Amino acid sequence: MASKLTLKRPVNVKVIVTPAWQDEAQKQLQAQIAQIDQQMLQLDQQGQSAIAEIRKQGSLQAPQQIENIQGQVNQKKGEMLQQKSQFLQQMQQVQLLELGQEVFQAQMESFFDVQEGDNLVEKLNIEIILRDGVIEEIRGKI
Repeated sequence: MASKLTLKRPVNVKVIVTPAWQDEAQKQLQAQIAQIDQQMLQLDQQGQSAIAEIRKQGSLQAPQQIENIQGQVNQKKGEMLQQKSQFLQQMQQVQLLELGQEVFQAQMESFFDVQEGDNLVEKLNIEIILRDGVIEEIRGKI
């Protein structure tokens, strides 16, 4: 009697670069950049209001507290600027991709059955190819 087992495997999802995909990728990156800009504005406002509140109280530790707040705000802004820079680089990379080129987009998981005599390596190598959100091809042994 043949033994059968169900396993989980990673499935790579690739997209074929099309003008529509490039436009959508650019829009998503622009939205993320706009969100970072908004978060930086909020951070500045929160930092300024916290500093104003400390100045109002006029305690002896006020200069140290203000310096701490400014340091925290600057550190967080630095992280946000780095993230924004990465998104800007990704936007440039998207523009440079050739139409028809396949690009890795995500990794998902799927379950599959194996039994004695199966080639496990072949069954593990599977990928889905999308064109504008539609599955164009499934490569590998399902």
